[in-house]
Amino acid sequence: MLLADMGVTKTHSRPRVSNDNPYSESQFKTMKYGPDFPDSLGSLEDAGAWVRTFFNWYNHEHYHRSLGLLTPATVYYGQAADLPEKRQRVLDAAYAAHPERFVKKHPTAQSLPDAVWINRPQPLLEASAESPLGV
Repeated sequence: MLLADMGVTKTHSRPRVSNDNPYSESQFKTMKYGPDFPDSLGSLEDAGAWVRTFFNWYNHEHYHRSLGLLTPATVYYGQAADLPEKRQRVLDAAYAAHPERFVKKHPTAQSLPDAVWINRPQPLLEASAESPLGV
């Protein structure tokens, strides 16, 4: 009941169906299909060491599509604001130098998202309208 009071709801996804949380599922797929994913681990300590290495790479080196092809650390630490503009200048220069390489259209740098959510909170009005108590 405490979890329900805090707005944490039970998942109703079916067993063996990986669509409950798209961000987590994407991260799991990145982990599982990565080139250094181990066939087996010798101990819990080995697993912890591998996971620490993986998350360091995932947060500081791996470029995420949902973050405008930036790393989570770049966005989290506020270093991302001017990067799409810098990328666009590089793309503009490449297009000006060799427009024949861009057969479909002028290249455009991916912009930063306004927000990224694992579970987007419902607006207060929608949440209160769905509540049987109207609270």
